[in-house]
Amino acid sequence: MDKKKAAAERAVEFVQSGMVVGLGTGSTAYFAIEALGRRVKEGLDITGVATSIGTELLAKKFGVPLVSLDEVKLIDITIDGADEVDPQFNLIKGMGGALLREKIVAYASLEEIIVVDDSKLVDVLGTCSPLPIEVAPFGHKLTKTALEDLGCQARLKGGEKPLKTDNGNLIYECKFEQIEDPEFLEIEIHLIPGVVESGLFIDLATKVVIGQEGGTQLRAKN
Repeated sequence: MDKKKAAAERAVEFVQSGMVVGLGTGSTAYFAIEALGRRVKEGLDITGVATSIGTELLAKKFGVPLVSLDEVKLIDITIDGADEVDPQFNLIKGMGGALLREKIVAYASLEEIIVVDDSKLVDVLGTCSPLPIEVAPFGHKLTKTALEDLGCQARLKGGEKPLKTDNGNLIYECKFEQIEDPEFLEIEIHLIPGVVESGLFIDLATKVVIGQEGGTQLRAKN
């Protein structure tokens, strides 16, 4: 079985009837939504909150009932993927462009279960993946310059035909050599006018399910 699929299906085992479930965005989240759809057909009674328009369409395809985030007080469990995970459960997320909604949903969740294959585990964030940062279109080139002053190379996602997020913003992919202090970098990024949200997810993940050769591994935050 695909590593991501195996990890996603294990994460879905934590979902119980009566829960509000955050539905992530991306290739790994796809497998989780597919598995939830099967369980709903078997009688699982849940309500989903989508993190993107694409995820809404998937949930409808697989028969997972949806509500908006504003219709619930909190989310019991969110299942989502990540681009990098460090040993402290800090994450880089959002290469697909849904990071703003993903972070809002994660913040509203009692439990954030991250599903990855073992290639996404790193000792230090920024080792493999650039950091996506969602910015307002107005003055975005000045925002790019300010981001690069933090020590990265910033590239507009989509280039000449830039990706527009579900909220109408742009994404800059910012390549740092390493992100030694993600908490401090997060503060610096948010001081820049024009930044909407960063793909640094700090102190939000509670469990990580890792797909690897021979099965899956569960890591839980102490």
